[in-house]
Amino acid sequence: MTTPARTLSFEELSVGQSASRTRVITEADIIAFANVCHDHNPVHLDAAYAATTIFKERIAHGMLSAGIMSGLFGEDLPGPGAIYVAQSLKFRAPVKIGDTLVARAEVLSKVEGKNLVVFKTECRVGDKIVVEGEATLLVASKAKA
Repeated sequence: MTTPARTLSFEELSVGQSASRTRVITEADIIAFANVCHDHNPVHLDAAYAATTIFKERIAHGMLSAGIMSGLFGEDLPGPGAIYVAQSLKFRAPVKIGDTLVARAEVLSKVEGKNLVVFKTECRVGDKIVVEGEATLLVASKAKA
């Protein structure tokens, strides 16, 4: 386990600040995610079944992509100790085994006095947005840190 970067306080975050995280989605990721959340939908796990769908091949769980965003918040921006309060998601396109997923978050606004930070979130494969939304996180104040 690596030591995570320093957590940014509420005061250190500014509108427009962003971070991204990249991951190649593997079959092992999909299997592990299916087992953790007990979502064994055959479109994710059964190639023969998936071939009969509009996707024509297995796809990753949408929430697996969203989970990469959680890692970005927990490790990169704002970092360890930030608390997820809300997340909206729109799934725009499938993610397949071998795709390189880039999760990105950008500060949209801050709610003074409540230490809430609103982020634009998106996941891309190449130039295509596959997941987009908005997240709200509770971030510790420098005065309280």
